[in-house]
Amino acid sequence: MVSATLLALAGCQDDDGKTGANGAKDGRNPVIAPGKPGERARTLSPEQAARERPDDTPNAADQTYVRGMIEHHRQALTMSALAPDRASAEAVKGLAERIAAAQKPEIGAMERWLARYPAPGGAGGSGSTGGSGGTGGTGGHDHGAMPGMATEQQLKELADARGTDFDRLFLKLMTAHHEGALKMAGQALAGGNNVAVEEMATEVVATQTAEIHRMRALG
Repeated sequence: MVSATLLALAGCQDDDGKTGANGAKDGRNPVIAPGKPGERARTLSPEQAARERPDDTPNAADQTYVRGMIEHHRQALTMSALAPDRASAEAVKGLAERIAAAQKPEIGAMERWLARYPAPGGAGGSGSTGGSGGTGGTGGHDHGAMPGMATEQQLKELADARGTDFDRLFLKLMTAHHEGALKMAGQALAGGNNVAVEEMATEVVATQTAEIHRMRALG
């Protein structure tokens, strides 16, 4: 997904609307459109800039990513919430705390995005602001369609585990969970069209790649 950036310059026009130092002729700020590599930037009127701004209307890939990732993150929060009372390694407890601290705000951002861009036809689902709903946080969605999601049995085993057994299983399941999130983000980056979704997916890639490396080192 390619997004263009248009940079507005501060006004340097004369009060009477004559051409100012920045080339504006109508008393309004021009817009600078960066050129491609090797090309010079262009000065556009606000109207030209609006016409040339890429259409980032959300498509099906954007909707699928945001709705799915909300549920994906909710399961990560469910898993992380088990760590304080069950993990033995402080490093695992700290990792779970960082995961929760990162993903709670991301869920909020994605829910706000869904409120702004509701799915065509008013489809419900993961855009709701309800909690995770039990150990799995299923929300009525088919987790088999989302890579990396733990099964209900795996979640039960994690909840029943203690000490080093919990640490080992948590790192195993959360690593797979993060790897699944990277696949989902890659699909959004390849097939989506909305700039905000691109930014959210890019953040997921950066954050969760670093956490995967940390978990592999702990394992």
